[in-house]
Amino acid sequence: MKSIWYYDYPVGVIAIAETDGAISNVFFGDDNRMGLEMAQTPLIQKAAAQLREYFAGQRTDFTLPLSFSGTEFQQSVWQALQTIALGETRSYKEIALQIGKPKAVRAVGMANKRNPISIIVPCHRVVGHDGSLTGYAGGLSMKQYLLELEQKTSVVHP
Repeated sequence: MKSIWYYDYPVGVIAIAETDGAISNVFFGDDNRMGLEMAQTPLIQKAAAQLREYFAGQRTDFTLPLSFSGTEFQQSVWQALQTIALGETRSYKEIALQIGKPKAVRAVGMANKRNPISIIVPCHRVVGHDGSLTGYAGGLSMKQYLLELEQKTSVVHP
């Protein structure tokens, strides 16, 4: 079963989708672009609660089953993103090196852009090689907000 529900957070509306017992999508906005059934399942509610705790500075990691739909390369990038600790950042090059594809910096950027599970799979923690903020689906101001929130949270919960 595929379900979706929308919640209001300090950053606006976030959609959470579940597919066959795992979170499959988290994105900004209230557009049901996937045509999923509107249902507030227990797992979607759990993900929503964990996101509320994250935005309140009370959660440093997520404990949810995740389901990715993408190429093997994309999935390797998304797995690498999950190793970036709260309050830290990595460059696209560092991710490319981590997955054993040192020349795939641009491909890492494209996989990062296609991350279907925003925030929970922290693509916002990837920055340019010089530490500059680069593209983000929610916009650069959203990326900066999330990184600043995490900096404050990581100080409280080292």
